[in-house]
Amino acid sequence: MRTIIFEKPGLENLKHIELPIPKINENEVLIKVKRVGINPIDYFTITGFYGLFSEKKLIPTPMPHIPGMEFSGKVEKVGSQVNEINVNDHVIVYNRIFDSECDQCISGREMLCRKGSLIGVTTNGGLSEYVSLRKENVIKIPKNLDWNLASSLSVSALTAYHALNLSSITENDTLLVYGASGSTGMFAIQFGKLKNAKVIAVSKKSWLKELGADFNICNYDKVPEITSELTSGKMADVVINSLGKQTWESSLNSLNYNGRLVIFGILTGNIVQFDLQPIYLKQIQIIGSNGGTMLELKNVIKSSNRLQVRVWKVFSLEETGDALKSLFDTSRDGRIMIDLER
Repeated sequence: MRTIIFEKPGLENLKHIELPIPKINENEVLIKVKRVGINPIDYFTITGFYGLFSEKKLIPTPMPHIPGMEFSGKVEKVGSQVNEINVNDHVIVYNRIFDSECDQCISGREMLCRKGSLIGVTTNGGLSEYVSLRKENVIKIPKNLDWNLASSLSVSALTAYHALNLSSITENDTLLVYGASGSTGMFAIQFGKLKNAKVIAVSKKSWLKELGADFNICNYDKVPEITSELTSGKMADVVINSLGKQTWESSLNSLNYNGRLVIFGILTGNIVQFDLQPIYLKQIQIIGSNGGTMLELKNVIKSSNRLQVRVWKVFSLEETGDALKSLFDTSRDGRIMIDLER
């Protein structure tokens, strides 16, 4: 099978090689991968750092390593103890490894499993023609679901869905989304509209209105001021910040009384300073969000007929290096996908 693999950190060390098709045990599923969504975590896994500006090293396992955390495909083979998944089923992968035994798992928070890890980071991932996975991580999807959208549900869409659930967003709330044209941002907009919120996208991309954004803020230096104008001074009830340090101060300054700031990314840095006084004077909540639960992913799949994904470029498996390099291209205009059938 064709596979992308690396033995040491760096995009320049990616190799396209042939490996044997994995064998499965009685509790595993063999998936023929159809599509992979390129995610910043893939980039960091390969380059060996937790962010563009982080000095903290990310050490994937096993090594040599096959990256790729967000993918979909068709079931090729199932183990003798696999009952709910069948050959030829279309599936996606819940990318959190969990033990089903700790207090977090028992409470339905598999992404916080005390022994948890990430497929594609601490196990081999989906940038390969075939992947073998334990049955617990494989979820059936409708066969009419587009592969690009399917390969965006388990991380990009789920992350946005979980973040908004934690925010307790309600009808008529104002939602402000930083990184709105990114993989999670475009889904935060759509889930916000499904909650009947007013959505403000911090982006110059006009196509976000096709996904439901009510307003675009194109001047990144004046987000709080423009938010104030758009809300008659009330500001945003919920702010989604997937970018980190660079948008931290303006995120806080854009919040209403009882506002909720939800964070789940450190793309522009992870060390920040801020004034505590406005936090308690305005009763602001700062909420950390990490992935999502298995139940939430199943709910995302149920909503998939009301979702769409904008794809900018599609690459072949052999072009994975180029796909990863284009991830932070300033002209990027949607998701970047790897088509295993090219």
